[in-house]
Amino acid sequence: MDLTLSDEQGMIQRVARDFAEREVAPKARELDRAGRWPTELVKKLGELGLMGVAVPTEQGGAGADNVAYALAIEEVSRGCASVGVIMSVNNSLVCDPLMGFATDSQKKEFLEPLSSGKLLGCFGLTEPASGSDAAHMETVAEKSGNGWILNGSKNWITNGPHADLILVFAAHDRSLGPKGVTAFIVPKGTPGYNPQPHDEKLGIHAAHSCTVFFENCNVPVSQQLGDVGMGFKIAMKTLDGGRIGIASQAVGIARAAFEKARDYSKQRKAFGSLVSEKQAIQFMLADMATEIDAARLLTLRAATMKDKGVRHTSESAVAKLFASEMATRVTHKALQIHGGYGYSKEFDVERHYRDARITEIYEGTSEIMRIVIAAHALKE
Repeated sequence: MDLTLSDEQGMIQRVARDFAEREVAPKARELDRAGRWPTELVKKLGELGLMGVAVPTEQGGAGADNVAYALAIEEVSRGCASVGVIMSVNNSLVCDPLMGFATDSQKKEFLEPLSSGKLLGCFGLTEPASGSDAAHMETVAEKSGNGWILNGSKNWITNGPHADLILVFAAHDRSLGPKGVTAFIVPKGTPGYNPQPHDEKLGIHAAHSCTVFFENCNVPVSQQLGDVGMGFKIAMKTLDGGRIGIASQAVGIARAAFEKARDYSKQRKAFGSLVSEKQAIQFMLADMATEIDAARLLTLRAATMKDKGVRHTSESAVAKLFASEMATRVTHKALQIHGGYGYSKEFDVERHYRDARITEIYEGTSEIMRIVIAAHALKE
């Protein structure tokens, strides 16, 4: 496998890295402490073409591929995990399904402004009673005239309080199970679409999520995404790509923590010598560097398969599982290398430690990833 980046991939990686180092990382601590939505950074992501990296230029995007997208998410997440996941949701969970399933008129109305950063989207699948069990959702869609009436709720909706539209999934016939789910595009301001105040969370404080209620929300047929009954298929295909984004986010978080631990070890003295000269610390750094590289390679493999149009359900799950659990291990070791200072908010590693944990949960928990991987393995 050729690991050499194309000129375009390298350019997008450099653009994302420069933006992250100059504008994102310097604000990350303040964003975390204040829990402030990074309005100015989200705007700049759109201006740089990073809100629709793999969307064709004629549809408002950067016209690059999913490898470039994965590299960009890593760089931005290295600067701030919150900004990284805001970008990931818009790219993976909103633009991607619209590219694959929207009509030409829907692409013109919604995809183009989303991919160019003029609008922000969110993804409404998770519910209070059916997180991982997405096939048994309680939000319902009832046919009414030339449209649908939605009732129910979704929770943990990243970007929800600020999104201009939501891609939402609802059961039109519960007796059909997964085949009874349909997808809809619901713009902000639609009567009956009610996002709530943002959640208080352990980490990614600047990436606001919320519960969304649908109360007799009238959605015209023109805003139905795909055919009736295709909703679950759209959601699962979308998550295959979304897991590449979260794996990339995890790699970025881990890389930031590793680099800070490495640099700290070369400055801190203990027992008469630099911490970096202690074999115990060297072994920890070696393990961290190895795991980060392995996670990145798994992630780029899945992204490459997506670019080739090859089914990548298992490979995306492998990348997401390994990268997310790797990020937890690496940030844990980074905090340990800092000693007591790692537990202090004066240093960034405690933020990386908190931010890493969610990558094992959203867009498919580690347990769900293992189910997906095992099912694939047992078919062979």
